[in-house]
Parts: sequence; structure tokens; C-alpha cells
Amino acid sequence: MASFTYDIEIPSPIPAAKMYKAVVLDADTLIPKIMPQAIKNVEILEGDGGVGTVKLIHFGEGSQYKSVKHRVDAIDTENLTHSYSIVEGDALMGGLESITYHVKIVPTEDGGCICKNRSIYHAKDGFKLSEEKIKEGKEKGMAMFKAIEAYLQANPEA
Repeated sequence: MASFTYDIEIPSPIPAAKMYKAVVLDADTLIPKIMPQAIKNVEILEGDGGVGTVKLIHFGEGSQYKSVKHRVDAIDTENLTHSYSIVEGDALMGGLESITYHVKIVPTEDGGCICKNRSIYHAKDGFKLSEEKIKEGKEKGMAMFKAIEAYLQANPEA
């Protein structure tokens, strides 16, 4: 099985703890609220939100995919890190075993943060992941992050 890794860093003026809360802790309700075309809803199939929790994510009308199963692999609210894997669903394109994401929100000196995201695609033997699909994934991730950032700026009490 081959793996493909890409890293992305997105700066934000939002304080790190506030961004982490929105991107990780509140994402299941926040993203469907601000981007229903991307994610329609999230249901917990097993677990309490912590490590080992399995969620079923239903994508919105604007997505080419229907749903995925997402497993929480690690969550550390003190160090602002979160790891999860897509373990089932049409977003695996029939050729991926899973996709693992490692997210770290790092505070910056100016009071904002940098969202560091590492994505690891675990491909089945013989599956070739196109640069176009990787670029598409990066763009969708950035758009979601920027939508959350815009929401937090417009709703400072959130």
C-alpha cells in the first residue's frame, strides 16, 4: 500500500484557542450551519466525541460525494491538536484504504494562529492519486477554514 502526504498551512487573525474550538470541537454543528452546501449534517454512530468516536458525515448538495465515516484518532485540547481518519465512503474513490488528517492550531505572536494540516492518503495497491484530486482537496479544506474564520470575525461572541 502506497501513501501520499501533503501539508498545508493557513494563517488566520483569529486566536488559536478560539479557532481550535470552532474547527475541532464545534465543527459538527458549525460547518453545516455556515456551509450547508458542503456538509449537510454529522451524526455520531459510536462514542462520545473523544478518541475512537465514529461519525457519519453527510455531504451537502454542492458536493460530489454522499457521505463518509470519520474516526477520531486523537484529540488534545491543551496542545490544540486533532487527528482523524476517513475510513469509509465514496470520497475514498474506490482506490483509497483511508485518509488520515493531522491538524494543529499554532498561536502566532500577533494574537492570531496558523492552522497546520497534514493529509495522508493511504492508497490500495495500483491506485494512482492525481495531482488534480490533491489540489481539489487542499482548496476545499482552505475554503472551509476561511468560511469558519469569516464566521468567527462576523460573530465575535461565537
